[in-house]
Amino acid sequence: MSEFEYGMIIVHNAFNRWMQRCMTAAGGADLGPLEILVIHHVNHRDREKRLSDICFLLNIEDMHTVNYALRKLMKSDLLISEKRGKEVFYSASEAGQELCERYRQIREQCLLEPLLQGGVEGEQLRNVASILRTLSGQYDQASRAAASL
Repeated sequence: MSEFEYGMIIVHNAFNRWMQRCMTAAGGADLGPLEILVIHHVNHRDREKRLSDICFLLNIEDMHTVNYALRKLMKSDLLISEKRGKEVFYSASEAGQELCERYRQIREQCLLEPLLQGGVEGEQLRNVASILRTLSGQYDQASRAAASL
């Protein structure tokens, strides 16, 4: 398990570096990994999202960090918000949608095409994703158990 966890650390750091460099190439140089994850999630399927929705999907407990990322993205005119009652709904602005599209194009060129050429297939990636989701649940359960000690 230690070897697996070390591999996750390496992948996590490489993924964060990739996201930032891809976003910089797309034109979003001042965005950190959390802001990049948030804008992609808010832009996903062109549906408005609430803070709680974003935190739930990204499995983030600290809502304050996500709220800070939302404010930063709004200040950069990449997101817009609409308050309805006590809830605030966020959606990608036109500039935010265009940035995500440029990111997608660079991702396809620099990451997906080389993966396919290297023999990695979609089914393999789906299997790995399924295993990672299962392990995420196990880590969540273990963290709850550890918190009760």
